Amino acid sequence: MLGKSKNSAYGDEGREKVNTLIGKETTFDGDLTSAETLRIDGVINGNCTCEKKLILSADGQVKGNITAQSVIISGRVDGDIVVQGKLELLSTGKIAGNITAGSLVIDEGAAFDGRCTMASQSSASLFSDPES
Repeated sequence: MLGKSKNSAYGDEGREKVNTLIGKETTFDGDLTSAETLRIDGVINGNCTCEKKLILSADGQVKGNITAQSVIISGRVDGDIVVQGKLELLSTGKIAGNITAGSLVIDEGAAFDGRCTMASQSSASLFSDPES
């Protein structure tokens, strides 16, 4: 398998154009919203909403709920996750909370404590504003 990574999610992580980066030594208290791709290497104490991809590195932590188009988890999440597309929980990832996702990939060695609901990827209700 020349030139092909064993875990393609790690390869995608490096090539993804990241518009917002929360650095390794950074702690953010409050809710965070991003219209573009978001990478978290630090700690977020609050909810994260991302209209595109959210990447949580092995050093990253989110203590709150996550809503995004797609998510790659290598770090720790203490909260619920709602993903319209694909959620990838890599081998170093840990989730303590419920998951709602269009598709789910869990690597060997990952930890997940909660319930999972598979929702249609075309489900617009995940991102619809209840007040509109």
